[in-house]
Amino acid sequence: MRSLAQRASSAAKEIKTLIEASVTTVTTGESQAEQVRRTMAEIQQGAGKVADVVDEISAASTEQSRGIAQVNQAVSHMDEVTQQNAALVEELSAASQSMTQQMQALREAVSAFNLGQMQADARRQPSAGMHGGRHCAPDVPMRLAA
Repeated sequence: MRSLAQRASSAAKEIKTLIEASVTTVTTGESQAEQVRRTMAEIQQGAGKVADVVDEISAASTEQSRGIAQVNQAVSHMDEVTQQNAALVEELSAASQSMTQQMQALREAVSAFNLGQMQADARRQPSAGMHGGRHCAPDVPMRLAA
């Protein structure tokens, strides 16, 4: 019986050691589970911050896109205005050349007349307002700049 008591005592000690080891293992597991819970909470907060940053980037990108669209519209408008101005300059140049040619033709046509002599003749005649049967205003200069 003694041997049975010794074996029972020895088994009880072994069981006690196993229970203590199990308690230690459970306590360690519990501590590790708490650490995992905290780490997961930090990851979740980080994911929330990343989502906020992505939303801000998206909003900024949308705003930049609108700004770029406005710049493109302004550049297109400036291009249209520039083309219109170029067309107007061409028209103005053509009109100026035409007027220059007309002025030259008019000078050539008028140069055939000796207006200085016509004025002198009109002043010497008793009817100063009449010249060759046609009325001329005596106070209007009859001279054209050549």
